Amino acid sequence: MTAPRTGDPRASADADPHRWWGLVVIALAQLMVVLDSTIVNIALPSAQEELGMSDGNRQWVITAYTLAFGGLLLLGGRIADLIGRRRTFAIGLIGFAAASALGGAAVTPGMLFGARALQGAFAAVLAPSALSLLATTFTDPKERGKAFGIFGALAGSGSAMGFIVGGVLTEYLNWRWCLYVNTPIALLALLGAFTVLRDRPGRPGARLDVPGVLLGCGGLVALVYGFSEAESHGWAHLSVLGLLAAGVALLAAFVWWQTRAPLPLLPLHIVRDRNRAGCYLTMMLAIMGMFGLFLFMTYYFQVVLGYSPAWSGLAFVPITAATVIGSTQIAGRLLQHVPPRTMMAPGMFLSASGMVLLTQLTVDSSYVVDILPGLILVGLGMGLTYMPVFATVTAGVAPQDSGVTSATLNTSQQVGGSIGTALLNTIANTSTAAFLTAQLTRSAEPAEVAREAVVHGYTVALWCAAGLMLMAGLVTALMVTARAPKHAAAPKAPVPEAAG
Repeated sequence: MTAPRTGDPRASADADPHRWWGLVVIALAQLMVVLDSTIVNIALPSAQEELGMSDGNRQWVITAYTLAFGGLLLLGGRIADLIGRRRTFAIGLIGFAAASALGGAAVTPGMLFGARALQGAFAAVLAPSALSLLATTFTDPKERGKAFGIFGALAGSGSAMGFIVGGVLTEYLNWRWCLYVNTPIALLALLGAFTVLRDRPGRPGARLDVPGVLLGCGGLVALVYGFSEAESHGWAHLSVLGLLAAGVALLAAFVWWQTRAPLPLLPLHIVRDRNRAGCYLTMMLAIMGMFGLFLFMTYYFQVVLGYSPAWSGLAFVPITAATVIGSTQIAGRLLQHVPPRTMMAPGMFLSASGMVLLTQLTVDSSYVVDILPGLILVGLGMGLTYMPVFATVTAGVAPQDSGVTSATLNTSQQVGGSIGTALLNTIANTSTAAFLTAQLTRSAEPAEVAREAVVHGYTVALWCAAGLMLMAGLVTALMVTARAPKHAAAPKAPVPEAAG
């Protein structure tokens, strides 16, 4: 029997009676995964001091997580399609809990980097199964809008919420609790998964695309490592150019292989769709800018303005609130009535405007006057973007491809975070060094010059982040042409995919 289409009256009749409790479980797991992209940021100065990390290596606490997450998400999405989404969801929760406990017990930088990479790997299994469970659980248009509004708000605000939680835990307990806290959350979600979630059986016997994993993940690692090495060696150094060239070559080989693989990791028909491709690219560019903002504002609050970890976390509350309002109260209400790009493009332009305001920071900026307006604009713009992206990407996807489609969206986010952190951190540090060199002859206090140099580096990087947001807005305006869901044509019944 053909599965009910979105909007089919049978969808409501056959709806899972526990679907709203299922949303709670899915949202809890998703929030945990998104929180861990940023929860350690505010704890990073404390962890760096205790474990003896160098300034050049400290970014790997963030990048190891996002890189493993982004590099393995497509594999995680395909595994979810093959063995079942609830089973994959449970495996991801168990592994994430164990990796978090290992990271909390780290005694060396390498141990912490490795634990963060393991967290990212299990998050890559967990996240696509969560989004595809959501997409297959809520098929009624009205309920789907509400569910994706909640999910989009969590995805959009979770990163900023990580700063709040991380600040409180670091100041009143210890930086290690930023990792330990995941274990009880994961176990609670695991209990809920076996109680209220249901799923279609997987497709055992199909092969995984191992060459695709090696090519895709290898290309991403080479790119991110190349961006990181540019800070110490310069952009023209042979090792940096070699890494970047190798990354591009491996990713090109990945695309070529996907056209020939028996069961490709990323079926190219998913990204050939204009609207999905536009959403993926928009999300990647937006997250590149957002991760730069989070990293620099964290250090700006603590190092330049002298905020405590807890106050630094609270300083991000406005961006969280603005994201939730933009996603649930504006985008959630308009989703069924207007085309997605009428929310996404203005959202990206709002975020770019907020970034431009933040480029005016100085060593003694006022939070209320100079910082707060920019944070609110960035958060509101991201809230207007997240929710329509999630809904557009998953609309009309065949059930056998829902996992890999969801994984591709998550991949665009995490790859954006990895590249954005490495690239913008390098730009900030090289700009800081250039400023210091230019100011050597000044008679001012060295400490004051150093603070000015740090802020100068941050503002240069924030200009680049604003440019990325502007590019995201242009991509949305030019590529995302989907109509409002209530005016769109009914989707065709999915064509069964041949078993690989």
